[in-house]
Amino acid sequence: MFHIDAAEVTFSRRGFVPGSAAAQGHLEQIGTSFLSGYHAAIDQGLTTSLAQILSQTDSEYRGFAFEGAGMGLGLLDSFSLRRGTRWQRFVDGIGRPHRYVVHVGLGWVVARLPWLRSRPEQFITHLHPLLKWLVMDGYGFHEGYFHWQNWSPESLQRPRFRGYASRAFDQGLGRCLWFVAGGDVARLATLILAYERDRQPDLWSGVGLACAYAGKPNRSELEFLMHRAQPHLLHFQQGVTFGAEAREDGNIPAWHTEQTCQTVLGCSATAASQMTYEAIPAVTIDTTLPNDSTPESPSLPSYEIWRSQIRGLLKQEVVSC
Repeated sequence: MFHIDAAEVTFSRRGFVPGSAAAQGHLEQIGTSFLSGYHAAIDQGLTTSLAQILSQTDSEYRGFAFEGAGMGLGLLDSFSLRRGTRWQRFVDGIGRPHRYVVHVGLGWVVARLPWLRSRPEQFITHLHPLLKWLVMDGYGFHEGYFHWQNWSPESLQRPRFRGYASRAFDQGLGRCLWFVAGGDVARLATLILAYERDRQPDLWSGVGLACAYAGKPNRSELEFLMHRAQPHLLHFQQGVTFGAEAREDGNIPAWHTEQTCQTVLGCSATAASQMTYEAIPAVTIDTTLPNDSTPESPSLPSYEIWRSQIRGLLKQEVVSC
């Protein structure tokens, strides 16, 4: 009942326009790794066997397997007769080094179950105050990946969630655009610039994360994106720091993450990751601050304050190479 066909993560099934053959193969392997972790979690549950399967995944793709496992365990919890705790025990245990993507994987569960889709803000209320917005990020990625026509710039459809949830959704949608564009940076920039201007900062942030964590752009492609991201370059750079942090925390370094950080931030992936920690002390998890940029939302959650603090550090150029 929970099986997802391997063909679902191919470009031909998704209708994505491929860039290079190498980029397509890499992005499809990401999807395959996600499904591997997902099916392992469905088949094995939260067991030592699951831990062994995930740990044996190549480090380049291991985080995606953990993300898939997060979805699988979250789905099992949702169908448990009793209140399921598999996902929480996973993120507190063997999944902790990959806690960011494990939260993202839970967003796929929200996207696929009608009773959660209708009230995602309520569903994430009990989760970690800082990281719960990554569930909405995962929701946005899922929708862009599986229902692209509904969320393309031409559709003019916007996420209709309360408060900050719509912004977190767009961050995930932006991350998905790397896949939709097949890693073609010119196509990617054209897509983003076709969206409403107020959505572009969060979309660019998602793209930055994708470049550092999932993509393999070369230096000239990164420089092109930096140019096209203006005037939202700080958002793009902030996304890169999150991608670096997710790989550093999971101990799954990659050459393309290092290259992205050196090109976009002028520092190492380790320094970019450290910057995210430097920003956290300025954030009290339960604190909200006035939101000057979106008057309809009276406050910003701690997650956005964190992102804003990182952009402040980037603007001050305090990162040491």
